[in-house]
Amino acid sequence: MPQSSQPSPASAASETPGTSLRSGKVWRNFGRNQSCVPAVWERPSTEEELVAIIRRAALTGRTVKAVGSGHSYSAIACTDGHLLDLSDYSRVLHVDRSTGLVTAQAGIPLWRLSEELATHGLALEVLGDINYQSIAGAISTGTHGPGIRFSNLSSSVRGMRLIAGDGTVLECSAEVNPEVFSAARVGLGALGMLSTVTIQAVPAFNLHAVEEPLAMDRILSDLDDLIDNTDHFGFFWFPGSKLALTKRSRRTQEPIRPRTKSAKWFEEVLVDNYVYGAACKVARRFPPAAKTIVSIASQKSTHDWIDRSDRVFATPRLVRVIEMEYSIPREAFPEAFTRLGRLIDSIGTPITVPVEIRWSAGDNIPLSHASGRDSAYIAAHMFRGEPYDQYFQGVEKIMSDYQGRPHWGKLHFQNAETLAPRYPQWDEFQAIRKRMD
Repeated sequence: MPQSSQPSPASAASETPGTSLRSGKVWRNFGRNQSCVPAVWERPSTEEELVAIIRRAALTGRTVKAVGSGHSYSAIACTDGHLLDLSDYSRVLHVDRSTGLVTAQAGIPLWRLSEELATHGLALEVLGDINYQSIAGAISTGTHGPGIRFSNLSSSVRGMRLIAGDGTVLECSAEVNPEVFSAARVGLGALGMLSTVTIQAVPAFNLHAVEEPLAMDRILSDLDDLIDNTDHFGFFWFPGSKLALTKRSRRTQEPIRPRTKSAKWFEEVLVDNYVYGAACKVARRFPPAAKTIVSIASQKSTHDWIDRSDRVFATPRLVRVIEMEYSIPREAFPEAFTRLGRLIDSIGTPITVPVEIRWSAGDNIPLSHASGRDSAYIAAHMFRGEPYDQYFQGVEKIMSDYQGRPHWGKLHFQNAETLAPRYPQWDEFQAIRKRMD
């Protein structure tokens, strides 16, 4: 399945750019665990239209939320006011090959931005393992990739145009409105509407990737070496298995040696999505099959290839799951992971969806989940339709013992009172929010 075929969940709301429709339609996210019925569904194509929508909403007292691909599992995009589908506000506006600075409209999806950058000999420094998100959604929630020497995507932002709650357009950078800029790099949509983003791209590079199953005992004993001496390292652990599927990627200028299209489709689309999704459905109806499914899934064959960076970072994700992800200090990972294993053993219900583990560098962004610390990321998943409360609440309790910070685009049960102590600049962010939102 081509990555460009991923639809916008809001695409059916309006048929022509710049239209405004009374809604009555239900918006649902990719995971189908969040939905809302906006009063008005808008599809702007210019900044002027964005400003006009926000000013109209201010007069009526309605909220305004923008949606990209709907890949957040939290309710961050839900509203009963104006819902903005930004799929027609998604162009690259300027590329400076000499500096690597690229300006794009807020709605451009990461996969298309990566394609356009490649034509200029540029690339995003890091990506997560999906690339369907809009650039605005990705930076607003702190989307990150793997690699202890690389911060999240928001750290690459060099400037933005924000539309405040009264329709005022604000230029922001490290030199102009620096306090707003600092906070809005992970702004949660709470500091006004992102209109355009200027991001620091890097010269295009390839990645030499090796995917292979390894024993968990070996991973844990060699953990620091794997993290520190691999550009991008992470793994998927199938609960109950003694193996994990690791992915190690090294930056290189060696020529590409990609997997064949048929092999890539067979492995990433057919096996990892359709076959695995069907197997999970079998396990839901016949729980004793879960252990067999986990055992088979954790023993995938080894793959070794070189390809353009964005094609290695991101893989198709078609199986609908519900996800919770927490960031904890790097040094807390071994103990937290051991406790996670004990939690899963105590639940009793078979868990067939793997736990994903990654690491990234710290940053200085007030509400980034990696603010002020190198971080380990632990992502728990459940197949859509399976009860997840016991599992996710147990995970959250463990992570809270290590000052865990939830990924803003994924499910969590926190509130302002429990979150504030985990972010040293929480109050400063709230003060800026009062000015902007």
